[in-house]
Amino acid sequence: MAMIETPSKDIADLIARCALRDRAAFRTLYERTSAKLFGVILRILKDRSEAEDAIQDVYVKIWQRADRYVAGNTSPISWLVAVARNHSLDVLRARRPTSDDIDVALEIPDAGPSPERATQNNQEKVQIENCLGTLEPDRADAVRGAYLDGYSYEELAARYTVPLNTMRTWLRRSLIKLKDCLST
Repeated sequence: MAMIETPSKDIADLIARCALRDRAAFRTLYERTSAKLFGVILRILKDRSEAEDAIQDVYVKIWQRADRYVAGNTSPISWLVAVARNHSLDVLRARRPTSDDIDVALEIPDAGPSPERATQNNQEKVQIENCLGTLEPDRADAVRGAYLDGYSYEELAARYTVPLNTMRTWLRRSLIKLKDCLST
């Protein structure tokens, strides 16, 4: 499941060809996007064998619903990720028991952070946002895209129409600035 970097226009074209029942386009779409979608599914389900089953179901849905993708409304990879994410969430919902006794629910510990940890997390988030604010807007957006949204360097370079090595330099220098800002 190796991910081959493909511009959004190419992926949108493959989806459009899948809507026309082009099996070769579907195979190519699978080859170019399955690694990314598998990562999304695995991150949600946290079970490799369940994720392997789910990825197959996701591509069946993509094949069946390719005609529903409207180019220009969202990026094609976002649409594919949404299909994978929604299917994964459906799988999670199906895992849950239909109902539990309310007394059992009272004994379940709160898995969320403690109030102290939540406050600390908030403070760290504010500090990170403040430090991101010291970067040039396009650099800050590139950092968010790479490290929060999971875009590859190639995807970001295409988005900002800069050479790949320039994008790497942007991100490296931005991370150095962020590290300096966060350590003060």
